[in-house]
Amino acid sequence: MDGMTQRIVEHQSALKTCRSCPGMIGPVVVGKPVASRVLLIGQAPGSKEGAAGQPFAWTAGRTLFRWFGDIGLDETRFRDRVYMAAVCRCYPGKAPRGGDRVPNEQEIYNCSRWLTRELRLLRPELLIPVGRLAIAQTTDVGTLKEVIGRIYRVSMHGVSCDVIPLPHPSGASTWHRTEPGKTLLQEALSRIRDHPAWLATIA
Repeated sequence: MDGMTQRIVEHQSALKTCRSCPGMIGPVVVGKPVASRVLLIGQAPGSKEGAAGQPFAWTAGRTLFRWFGDIGLDETRFRDRVYMAAVCRCYPGKAPRGGDRVPNEQEIYNCSRWLTRELRLLRPELLIPVGRLAIAQTTDVGTLKEVIGRIYRVSMHGVSCDVIPLPHPSGASTWHRTEPGKTLLQEALSRIRDHPAWLATIA
């Protein structure tokens, strides 16, 4: 194990002990300790990911990995080569009116220190935020129509990198399956496919 991987393993070990948010439902969900040029940022685990022990382990994940498979990385290779983070790392629970609860501002703030640490450790060249909540942490988010298909240059916590947002692959959402979402999604995936950090990751 090289020095960078060891630092990531130590970081994740500390992350797994976090109990800062009493409204969240554990366990903490993390991806593999990959020293990657690409950092994916999800929103928060769903109800199945805790038991599965990995992010995007259910229906939305199947759609997400199909997208990435189309541009060169199937699920196994993606998990082995891309660091997978999230805005919040524990399941927020169900919303009163159905669906998963959106983490509140305090929960997002509590968990932000882990993402900050990951940015500083990895110093990624490409961030891929998935879904509105993740996009909002990286850009001044407008509507999905305004941000999907574009590339942004940002500086976060002293780390400069490119950001290419993706819509959330939820089966409950029709955005990525209807126009203009279908076309904008393909534009975003094309930008990811052609990015130097992605090309290096799939090589």
